[in-house]
Amino acid sequence: MHMIIACTIFLATCVAFLYWRYVWFFRNPDRMISAGESFVSPADGTVVYCKRLRPDDEVITIKQGVEARIEDIAKEHIEGDKILIGIFMSPFDVHYNRAPIAGTIEAIHHYPAKTENRHMGPMHLRILLGRSPFYDNSLHIIENERTVTRIKGSFRGVPTECYVIQIAGKSVRGIDSYVPIGDPVARGQIFGMIRIGSQVDVVIPDWGNAVIKVKTGDRVRAGESVLIE
Repeated sequence: MHMIIACTIFLATCVAFLYWRYVWFFRNPDRMISAGESFVSPADGTVVYCKRLRPDDEVITIKQGVEARIEDIAKEHIEGDKILIGIFMSPFDVHYNRAPIAGTIEAIHHYPAKTENRHMGPMHLRILLGRSPFYDNSLHIIENERTVTRIKGSFRGVPTECYVIQIAGKSVRGIDSYVPIGDPVARGQIFGMIRIGSQVDVVIPDWGNAVIKVKTGDRVRAGESVLIE
């Protein structure tokens, strides 16, 4: 009897895992894209940091002696004042990524891991426990594989650029880009995905009058949640 129960539990666990891995993970629910000219979230997940930054400002201290700046995250120098928002996607979030603004894909740069992809477990655990700062001891922010997509669009009639950084987790099976360089992308349109656990950051120029609509700890939905207006 005990053997039957154990086998049943084992089989149920295997079926649940396979369903999550090959069906649930790739779900792509319809989204009601927010109206207006605001920047929408590129990912489903939890906001792990949200900062206004001047050039060369330190973004976060990951652990003693290890700091992160925009250049460490985006892997290139970005001029001027800016807003940085990081979104952690758990394995149970939708992993399709959407364009924060309408525009043209200007560049797609892929960067390999510094050594190998680090696990995102420390960040996931701190989010589950509600322990801030969520980024504490999370070296994946600066060391893991990533793809940086630059979108040229406009905000309130002013030309602007938006950087979306897709950061891979240790178990990632690839970062996909669906819209090639030079093609237009609509606000809220799917432009890529990260397979399995991951993080998505967005860097936006700070015009001074931009209003940030989210804060650390908020849950956001790709295409629907307004980040900045």
